[in-house]
Formats: sequence, C-alpha cells, structure tokens
Amino acid sequence: MSCSCIWFSKICFLLSVIFCAILLLLIPKFQANWRPRSYPQPHPPSVFSASNKSEVQSQQAESNSVDNLNDETNNIVPFVKEELIQEWTPHVIDTGRSSLKANSKMNESPSNPWYNRVNHVGPDNISAKEKLELKDIFIAVKTTRKYHKTRLNLLFQTWISQAQGQTFIFTDWEDPELRHRAGDHMINTNCSAVHTRQALCCKMSVEYDKFLESGQKWFCHMDDDNYVNLRNLLHLLSAFSHSQDVYVGRPSLDHPIEAADHVRNDGSTTVKFWFATGGAGFCISRGLALKMSPWASLGSFISTAERIRLPDDCTIGYIIEGLLEVKLHHSPLFHSHLENLQRLRGEAVFKQVTLSYGGPENKHNVVSVEEMFNVQQDPTRFRSVHCLLYPDTAWCPTVTVK
Repeated sequence: MSCSCIWFSKICFLLSVIFCAILLLLIPKFQANWRPRSYPQPHPPSVFSASNKSEVQSQQAESNSVDNLNDETNNIVPFVKEELIQEWTPHVIDTGRSSLKANSKMNESPSNPWYNRVNHVGPDNISAKEKLELKDIFIAVKTTRKYHKTRLNLLFQTWISQAQGQTFIFTDWEDPELRHRAGDHMINTNCSAVHTRQALCCKMSVEYDKFLESGQKWFCHMDDDNYVNLRNLLHLLSAFSHSQDVYVGRPSLDHPIEAADHVRNDGSTTVKFWFATGGAGFCISRGLALKMSPWASLGSFISTAERIRLPDDCTIGYIIEGLLEVKLHHSPLFHSHLENLQRLRGEAVFKQVTLSYGGPENKHNVVSVEEMFNVQQDPTRFRSVHCLLYPDTAWCPTVTVK
C-alpha cells in the first residue's frame, strides 16, 4: 500500500514538472502576440523653427521658444507660415518701438534669421489655408464716451463701413446716436470712463465674454485709433486654424515682461511672458480663447488682472503665455501710435493689418501715403488710406488718370 502511494506521488510530481516546462516554453509565444495598445497622442500646432525639411517632416515641434530678442539681435521675427514670411519681408520696417528691422537683401544672407525661415522650410510642411470669411471674425473696438464723435465717426466712415456686421463697439456710456448707428453692436459695458487699469480690464472682460457668446472663429481686439485693413487681416488669419492655439499681435517692448505670480502661488516667484499691445490690435483663435476661460470668463478676467496688477493687454499675455504656455506669434503688421509711423511709406502702408496715428502731442506721427485730402481734412491719413483701398467709396475724390 505504501509503495503505491510513493509511486503515485512520484507520478504527480513528474506531471507537475512537465506542465511547468510546457508553460515556460509557451510564455515567449504569448508575449510576441500581445503588445500594449498605442493610443494616438495630440500634436501641438507646428512651429516653423526646424533647420531642415527632414526634421520638420519627422515631428510637430511645440512652440517652446520665442526668438532670442537679446541685446545683440534685438529683432522680432514672427512664427508664421512660409508664404506670409515672404510677403512680410519687404514691409518689415523699423518704426522705433518694436525694433523691427528692414533689410532690402534680407533673403540673400544665409546668416539672417529671415533667410533660414524662408528658405529652409519645405512646402510639404505648410498646411492648407483655412477657408475663412469676414463673418467668422469678431472685431471688438474699445472706446470711451469722449471719442464717440471724433475717433468713432472716422472709423464708421472708413473701415467699419466695410465690416459693420462683424464689428462691435465696446464703450462706457449709453449714447443714443451711437446706438442708432450701431444697433445691438454697440455694447455698453457699464465700466468706468476713467483710463485706469481697472476700467480697461473691465471692458476687456466684456469683450471676451461677448466673443464666446458669438460662436465666431476669431477674436480680434482693436483700439479706436486703429485703421484695420480687412483684406490683410483675413489673409493673415487664414494661414492658421481657429481650432489651434493662436495668439498673434505685436509687442510694444523688445523683451518679455516679468511679474509676480499671484495666481499660481503667493507671489514669491515671478513669471516672464510676451504680450501683444492692445494699441496695435491682436487676434486670438477660438480654440485658445476657450482654454482661457478659467481665468477670463464671467468676470474672472478682472480678478486675474487684479491679482497680477497689470493692464488688460498684459493680462491677456499672462494668461496665454504665463499660464497656458502658448507663445505669442510676433507680427510686424500691427501698428500703434507708440511707433514712428512716418517710416511706413507708399505701398508698404497697404500691406499692413492695422495702422494708427499720433495723439495731440504728436500730430505729425502718421503714415506717409498719397494725399487724397489736405492735412486739415485728413490729419490721421485714414481717409486717404481708405480711398486708395476703396476708390469707389462715395465720398472719395475722383482720381484722374494722367
């Protein structure tokens, strides 16, 4: 009996060993057949900063650095698509504040950053333009009561007449005459008329909320002393996708600003970021605007601005660059009264997206174009610019062809 038990135990042991050996032999086969599933990862919008075509084709680089605007170069180069760079190059003019330097042989010098960006980016890396119409753009014009009969009248007479359905006037007073003229496109923000940080941020907060309500693809903020070349604006924005993270405009400084970070911590650390000056105008894609919502919607913009104690355009830059880590596309096509506008001359004037003019203290700071009107009739040059762009306008003088 005991012998039978011993033999039975030995047989069981041998069977166990054989079974384990078979499992060990089969494990590599199972491993070869099973692989973890690879899920596709979202790609950030491509930035044309690669040095050769193969690098750009192999990866979608994140916009992780602005061109070095140090003391040696002091030059702003926009991150844009190739065809825009080719168009911008002849019209980049040093107007003083932003240190945008022109060079008639810019494309001929391999050491020049423009040369590298124009000639070293393959056409395969440029996505097709987005089909964009003027109705897709929400243009917000910030103004105040004292400029209703001066600055706004000029804008309604000129470029707003070509885009009244897309332009919204954000002011601080219920003006019956302006209401009759603009209808529900006049937005009384009920903000203070005083030119303070709080009042400016109050208006920007209303602009942002109204844009989100509109459902339009692009938010473009303008001041009441800007002339907007609508064709160029449409062409510029068509090079991007409204669903991507796009923030385009012109800095008024040649370096990023630094501020105490009271939003993410107690202000013990600082954050550096670029911002597009509101005086020249800037545009934000809907995709990016939606991501700004936690710090900008329903009054949050005002509280964010208060915590960092910066004006409205700086706060926009802080949210986008400082918090969302999306880089500003530096564009030389936006202009404010802070620049030497007299350096914009002739045909170059008509290649820009926005123009401006100097205030009472600097009335001669205007662009140089063919005078369709005398200085008393057209001190800002906006009427002359408009008539050269839209010669069929009823009030424009008839140009006699010699």
